[in-house]
Amino acid sequence: METTLLIFKPDAVKRRLLGRIIQRLEDRGFKIRGLKMTQISKELAERHYGAHKDKPFYPGLIQYITSSPVVICAVAGPRAVEVCRKMMGATFGWKAESGTIRGDFGISNSFNLIHGSDSTDSAKHELGLFFEDGELQDYDMPDDAWVFDPAEDK
Repeated sequence: METTLLIFKPDAVKRRLLGRIIQRLEDRGFKIRGLKMTQISKELAERHYGAHKDKPFYPGLIQYITSSPVVICAVAGPRAVEVCRKMMGATFGWKAESGTIRGDFGISNSFNLIHGSDSTDSAKHELGLFFEDGELQDYDMPDDAWVFDPAEDK
């Protein structure tokens, strides 16, 4: 089981899409291990998006992610990073396939609704940025035996 970080960005919050996005994750069989609404500080945004510091879109990205509250979500399940990224769709909404979060709810290059960790290493790093020790919960789901095949989903 992997745990990955998702951030429901300001446009997802302001467009009242949180419940619909979370429903998709739960319908797929993922477990929500942590969920909180917060306002990301400029300093935290700069740490989180540090890899993009020299790119021309960086100042706008920092302004956008700090412009209003976001929802931080830790999601667990087999291949969580890869599957959540597929569920998100292409970065630019107009390029995202129908059936994905961005493809169904977005069309913008700038306002793309959701961030997801791009690897298990970045997930560990990002989870540490946004969740304190003890904030992620682990619990049994009664339907796991019907959602995941233990022989293939270790």
